[in-house]
Amino acid sequence: MSCRFPGAPDPEAYWHLLVTGQDAVTDMPAERAELGLGIEHGPAGKGAFLDGIDRFDPGFFHIPPREAALMDPQQRLVLELGWEALEQAGVVLADLRGGDTGIFLGATTGDYADLAHRAAEGSNVTHHSFTGLDRSLIAHRVSYVLGLRGPSLTVDAGQASSLVAVHMACQSLRSGESGVALAGGVELHLAPEKTALAQKLGGLSPDGRCHTFDARANGYVRGEGGAVVVLKPLRRALADGDRVHAVLRGSAVNNGGGAGLTVPHEDAQRDLLRRAHERAGTAPAEVGYVELHGTGSPVGDPVEAAALGAVLGSARPAGEPLRVGSVKTNIGHLGAAAGVAGLLKVVLSLTHGQLPPSLHYASPNPRIPLAELNLRVQDTVGDWPGEGERLAGVSSFGVGGTNCHVVVASAPEGTASSASNAGAEGAGDTEAEEAAVAAVSPSLRGDTLPWLVSGRSAAAVRAQAERLLAHLEGGTASAADIGLSLATTRTAFKHRAVVLGSGREELTAELAALAEGRRSATRISGTAEPRERVVFVFPGQGPQWTGMAGDLLDASDVFRARVEECATALAPHIDWDLEAVLRDTPGAASLERADVAQPALFAVMVSLAALWQSFGVEPAAVVGHGVGEISAAVVSGALSLEDGARVVALWSKAMSAAVGQGATLSVPLPVAEVTPRLSAWQDRLFVSSVDGPRLVTLSGDVEAVEALQAELVAEGVRARRVHTGLAPHRARMEVLREEVLGLLEPIRPRTPTLPMYSTGTGELVDGPVLDGTYWMSNLTGTVDFARTVRELAPGTDAFVEITPHPVLDMALRQITEDAGADAAIVGTLRRGEDGQRCFLTSLAQLNASGADVDWRPAFPADAAVVELPTYAFQRRGYWLEGLAATDATGIAAVAALQA
Repeated sequence: MSCRFPGAPDPEAYWHLLVTGQDAVTDMPAERAELGLGIEHGPAGKGAFLDGIDRFDPGFFHIPPREAALMDPQQRLVLELGWEALEQAGVVLADLRGGDTGIFLGATTGDYADLAHRAAEGSNVTHHSFTGLDRSLIAHRVSYVLGLRGPSLTVDAGQASSLVAVHMACQSLRSGESGVALAGGVELHLAPEKTALAQKLGGLSPDGRCHTFDARANGYVRGEGGAVVVLKPLRRALADGDRVHAVLRGSAVNNGGGAGLTVPHEDAQRDLLRRAHERAGTAPAEVGYVELHGTGSPVGDPVEAAALGAVLGSARPAGEPLRVGSVKTNIGHLGAAAGVAGLLKVVLSLTHGQLPPSLHYASPNPRIPLAELNLRVQDTVGDWPGEGERLAGVSSFGVGGTNCHVVVASAPEGTASSASNAGAEGAGDTEAEEAAVAAVSPSLRGDTLPWLVSGRSAAAVRAQAERLLAHLEGGTASAADIGLSLATTRTAFKHRAVVLGSGREELTAELAALAEGRRSATRISGTAEPRERVVFVFPGQGPQWTGMAGDLLDASDVFRARVEECATALAPHIDWDLEAVLRDTPGAASLERADVAQPALFAVMVSLAALWQSFGVEPAAVVGHGVGEISAAVVSGALSLEDGARVVALWSKAMSAAVGQGATLSVPLPVAEVTPRLSAWQDRLFVSSVDGPRLVTLSGDVEAVEALQAELVAEGVRARRVHTGLAPHRARMEVLREEVLGLLEPIRPRTPTLPMYSTGTGELVDGPVLDGTYWMSNLTGTVDFARTVRELAPGTDAFVEITPHPVLDMALRQITEDAGADAAIVGTLRRGEDGQRCFLTSLAQLNASGADVDWRPAFPADAAVVELPTYAFQRRGYWLEGLAATDATGIAAVAALQA
């Protein structure tokens, strides 16, 4: 839920205002005069006013500045309130966009339109005038901007409008017409003659205060504001793990037809209360408090009191009167937003277990026999009466006779607290729910946690970080709770930053650096672009290192489980212990052995792919470089894990006989420039892989490799030896061909379930073609990685190198740049660095570039969703040129009414 009330820009501030008994009524602020909204002093000049009614952040809602100036400030306000309500509810817009979410908003005034029409000149009349100024479009604007396709209604039922909107939203939810609903109302007072008219008719209090149920009751004072609540069927809210603030048990609407157009009708109000409780299935005696319509009217207050006493007060035991009060004594009469203001007061009271005071009450209205009616005005802060479920009512009445009453109950036990990362309270009752919980568990263990901050602009990101810092001051939420909430209850915008830290202190320091615009080595920032198509890239030789990914065995059950599966698949073909190698256990087999390095690397890469997938990163395709194709084939489904293990173990074991007879050289030149140099060496040197437009790998005799390297270095070319652990001579490999083919004969290739692109053929693997012949040809031939990636690049949004250390990032950048592709290039781990932190950094890099990531596994299973500050809107003033209520027409209207 969200609100913007005088002196209370959010629900937390609203509760503080209420429980401390603050009166928000003031003289009209000076800024209104600056906007041309000045008015005579006296009762008509008093009210409960909002600050900054001209200020708005149109860019956030993709609205051009010129159009923003033509929009009724009420439209602007409900856009912000709608967004804030969703954020406070922990709802990410992507989950609602295009769905059946309904919008129900009460609004009765169109003052901005009146002023605009009065001052209508060429500059103020455009094609945006209708959509910006028509009151019926207030709700439609929210539906349009947020992309919501449920019912969209601007409700006008006079002062009952917003509570009637809530009633209609509940009906829509109960009928199944809406799955979620946003309901509330808004009211701004921009035309002084309307306030003057209320004074002329005797409705305004001469002293500018609402004296509800008091002997001094003499009218109301006008207030401004708005509020929006997010509504769901209770069953769905519980299943979704939502924080439930309160339950709307039932409601009713009627009209006092025939009793007088503007005169309240006691019988109609009695009937209203009975119907509301019948629909709620509640007994009137259970109600502990009613938020009154309570305008402080000499006529209306006694009628409302009589109806309440007859239906609710009389049902309660003697000596236990029904508590009543009115928020109009704090913030005035908000007109179309009055009902939802009362509703929020009740919800907050239920949540906190306290009843705030109703102000300006000294002695009872002599026309209201409180004792006889068994009513009591709540004029001090008090605890909620009774034990167990708390039940309250909210009334709101319109000047034309429309009455609305809502029965509100406290949230079910346990649902008002935050939901856990392991699943919501009450979840897991069905196989589907248990599967949903299992899908995000187990969580990644370790000291490092990510905090995600984003905004529509870089300035908004800094402002959001500053806003979050202020929110965290004095708070007790854990770093994990904050991180989970940022990751799962906030929409990720175009400008993104991820700060990493090992505890709240480090994370807060990083957040402060972000807010202040200071650089940080551990912060990942980016400007996101849509990146739906992610390709997993598996390197061949070179990325292995002693102890690679060993710490992830303890940090991730997903990773460990896949490594164990790989170990089982490799076991028939190896004589060493995989886990011991990865942990660098004393006495473990050495990665210097060719028959150890490649199977270990295979297991790590297959398991890292599973880890990426556990964070919601699913590849659109896979590609492997040389031996890396075996891992790619397993991840794509073209080979079973057992067959992949056979290929890598037996091939590397056979090839290990050639180790020491060959060497490998990386040359940063185009293949066309390198190939002519090889003729001098005949068959002693060959191109083993074309890695990029200006990057080639050569293999061959050690003597030949050393000689060519010296020649290139002398020319200023940075040719370097690559120690792969497996650099056989091609002639020796040909000798082993038949042996290897025999070893690989049992494999049974399958049709991939994920597209796999071969770096041997440069084509999409189509069908079960990855037999022994393919692998012998591919693993001993020239790998044309550059050609394959060049074909993939135009349709790829991101390449993720699934590796314990990036070795293909330079090649990938060269290829994508030459292809003119805007693809993100991301690694996974780095040599010698903490696995958990490094993996989270890679996730952050991918996410900051625009790809979707499910961050939930980054947090402990017991992490809980906590409240966070809402978006830091970047507001500026937007007001029509020459718009003034104090022009000749406006002055004349006010003068006539005040005469």
